[in-house]
Amino acid sequence: MRILVFGINYAPELTGIGKYTGEMCEWLAEHGHEVEVITSMPYYPEWKIRKAYQGRWWFTETINKVKVRRTVFYVPEKVTGTTRIAHEFSFLLSSSIWWFKSLFRKYDLVISPYPPLIIGAWPYIYSRFHKTKWVFHIQDLQVDAARDLGLIKNDRLLNVLEYMEKFFLRKADYVSSISDGMKMKILGKGIDAGKYIMLPNWVDTDFIRPMPKNDSMRSELGFEEKDIIILYSGNMGEKQGLEAVIPIAQKFADRSEVKIVLAGEGAAKERLMKETEANRLKNITFLPIQAYEKLSAFLAIADFHLVLQKKAASDLLLPSKLLSILSAGGCAIVTAVDNSSLHKMIGETNAGWLAEPENIGNLISILEKAIDSPLENTLKKENARKYALKYLNKDEILKDFQNVISGLS
Repeated sequence: MRILVFGINYAPELTGIGKYTGEMCEWLAEHGHEVEVITSMPYYPEWKIRKAYQGRWWFTETINKVKVRRTVFYVPEKVTGTTRIAHEFSFLLSSSIWWFKSLFRKYDLVISPYPPLIIGAWPYIYSRFHKTKWVFHIQDLQVDAARDLGLIKNDRLLNVLEYMEKFFLRKADYVSSISDGMKMKILGKGIDAGKYIMLPNWVDTDFIRPMPKNDSMRSELGFEEKDIIILYSGNMGEKQGLEAVIPIAQKFADRSEVKIVLAGEGAAKERLMKETEANRLKNITFLPIQAYEKLSAFLAIADFHLVLQKKAASDLLLPSKLLSILSAGGCAIVTAVDNSSLHKMIGETNAGWLAEPENIGNLISILEKAIDSPLENTLKKENARKYALKYLNKDEILKDFQNVISGLS
């Protein structure tokens, strides 16, 4: 098949949508499909264009058999609602140069990973012009999250965005998402179940695997064997509920062996660093995002992994960091709403500890219990790895997706 993918995030970004879109495209290309991508310069999660791509305009590169068409666009230094809208629209307008050229090429399938919402505009036009099938792939229900988390408070703007979202959902030939909870929310918007495709996120279980602490990056990063490390690794955004880290650090401040490590980038990182300094907390360490090649060794430094999510974000997104933690056989402390996809994933398999979202007291209580339960932690780690091997295998998930899209009509 000739497949065109349109998304604002793409490899070599290491986290979030760019990681999954890049891996999907490369897998499809490796399995005989002709894959082209229209995307931006890599900028996420740092919100800064990578050095190797700075100063460049429109150009094409080939990455692992995938033809990647890059476009220049605006990346704000400070992410606000206004600057984010400008950022997304600048990409939509700038990418029009590639789309005008693509109008004269025929593809068998167009895939557009969402968010951002406006990513549906060009695929909709192209699919109508060429009668090509279009899959609108949802990684994050952006409009619902903006409303429920209070990220956008302007009701008129929210109404416009909800109208746009429903328009794209109706006009797409197929809609896909990554969890059962998201599926139910999408179908609840009036979408026919017959046009829904499940495409869960995955992990390379051969590459990301359990590793003993002795082989981890503990000593390299200056930590001792006796340290109890509570790790948060990933995007530091406003949806993650990372404000919980400060009271956790305050609670364990008198236990010198308990260390909290925050690794990654994102809009909330600067605020967290300022709060850490203001509260004179010495037990929090900030690290940059770690190289993918060292991910198993890095994850192995942790005794516990924080996977935090606000109540309002339940089933609007699924934390991708959790998949790597499960594959690495890590012991996750997960905040999840009852009956959500995330709660069922962990609770039904006993693959981690569950805590109530936005309940600091409960989260701290679970952490204290986990620290004092070494045998239970060992069982949860074993269950985590088993779950990853059974349900999250990259090849199996993408083989299933390939079979689905090959039969689309």
